[in-house]
Formats: sequence, C-alpha cells, structure tokens
Amino acid sequence: MVIKVFLATSSGSTAIKKKQQDVVGFLEALKVDYTELDIACNEDNRMWMRQNVPEEMKPANGIPLPPQIFNEESYCGDYETFFNAKEDNSVYAFLGLPPPPGSKEAQQADKVHIVENGTHAKDMNAEGNQDDSTQAHADEVEEEEEEEVEEEEEQEEEELRQLEEEEEGEVQEEEEAE
Repeated sequence: MVIKVFLATSSGSTAIKKKQQDVVGFLEALKVDYTELDIACNEDNRMWMRQNVPEEMKPANGIPLPPQIFNEESYCGDYETFFNAKEDNSVYAFLGLPPPPGSKEAQQADKVHIVENGTHAKDMNAEGNQDDSTQAHADEVEEEEEEEVEEEEEQEEEELRQLEEEEEGEVQEEEEAE
C-alpha cells in the first residue's frame, strides 16, 4: 500500500507549508512509504485530489487545501485529522496500515482488540480468525476446565452420598435406641 500525500510545492501560505512539512516529516520519522503528489504543478493531481476528498470532509467553499492524505484510493484525511491521530498515537490506524510490533499503537490496539472468547488480536490470523495453534490450545484449555468441573461435581456428589448415609445411620441408631 502506498500512502499518497497531496502537497502544493509552491504554496505562498506559510501555514500550509508548515502543515505539509509536519505530515511529511512525521511519515519519514515513522519510515512509512509515501509518495508526494504536487497539486501546484500538476493539474491532474489537483483534480484527482479534489474529486476524491469526500464531500463531508470538504471545507465550506468546497475546495480542499493541502495536505490531503490517501492510502492508495482510500481517503485518510487532511492535516487536522492527521494531527488528531498523531496526538492519539493512532497514525497507523489513520493511514490504514498495521502498526509495527512493539509500537505504542500496537500495544494500544492489543489492549483494545481482546476478542470476545478471551483471545487477543495477536492470536488472530490475517482473516481475523484464530490461528490453528491458538485454537488448538484454547480447545485444550477448555477441555481441561470441563474435566475439572466434572471432577468437582463428582466429588460433591460423593460427599453428599456420604452425608446422607451418615444421617441415615444416625436416624437408625436413634430409632433402635428408642
């Protein structure tokens, strides 16, 4: 997947230049592969960017300003949404990329994505299904727990039988004593 950053290399606005530099600098620091597409010198890039920014994300005048960020054809967001993702340690999710193992974002994702059956996201394969080895282990643990429960139930039943027998014996002794 290629991240596309639409920029204006000859922008007169220092605010736009700073935002563009912030996005590009952060992507470089994260070692994310990206492509810069200039909308100032290339009319096709400008038209593609304007047509592919969702309507709800366009400003009131309808013309989105750079930087605009895409993952291939999928719109990720503008500078503001990028900045918010950066602040939340969720830039990889914002970009539609898996976070590298050991990163803050990967650790947060692991905490958040505990699957209903008690497994973790790291135990899942690419299709979102549990890995076979993890599933086998989960099945084994479940069987062991079921066996333990059965043993405990059998033990309780045996104890109840013994108590009932003792009570019957006491009742018989009382009857015989009378």
